[in-house]
Amino acid sequence: MFGWNGAKRQKTYLASKGAERGYRAKTGVMSGVVSGTKVATEFGWRDVTSLQAGDLVLTFDGGLQPISSVSRTPLWSGEGACPRNFWPLLVPAGVLENDVAMVLLPRQGVMLESDVAEETLGDPFAIVPAAALEGVHGIERVFPQDDMCVVTLHFDCAQVVFAEQGALLFCAAGGDMLDTATRAFDATPAYTVLSLVLATEVIQSGAVWA
Repeated sequence: MFGWNGAKRQKTYLASKGAERGYRAKTGVMSGVVSGTKVATEFGWRDVTSLQAGDLVLTFDGGLQPISSVSRTPLWSGEGACPRNFWPLLVPAGVLENDVAMVLLPRQGVMLESDVAEETLGDPFAIVPAAALEGVHGIERVFPQDDMCVVTLHFDCAQVVFAEQGALLFCAAGGDMLDTATRAFDATPAYTVLSLVLATEVIQSGAVWA
């Protein structure tokens, strides 16, 4: 549905003022790509844990783009059990055009197509935090594995990458999704990252799944 060559379109950042608060703690992370997830690259689908700086990754708007750096972090390294707000979401196969079940962190941006987004924002493609998908089509929170690693792909400019054959994941430039999405770039358009409240409204409209 999205095509391998990408589609040029303008996007803007719309996260709420309170979105940054509580987004990331020193003992855990809430965005990034979970180890084991396959990402589209110049050499086909590769486990995100195998990627290194300089590797070319297929992006939605920019074609093949080089990774500037890669960060690897445990999902949870604090004392005691991982709090529920850090739990990832299990997405059944096919829900996001993913060919196999996949795991998303709650603050990981996911690009969706929505008639409501087009009507209200002027663009049918919007990026929502994965937490907004909880309860939709069998998507549910799951307790993370003890050794779950989170990989963050950094690019010179914010990008959207292909995962598990069809899912579209947002990668901010150089760091956290909500810290860097507001930067202006000449090479690629900015992206719409909806607040959790607005994202939930768009998803509950049902237009995303038409």
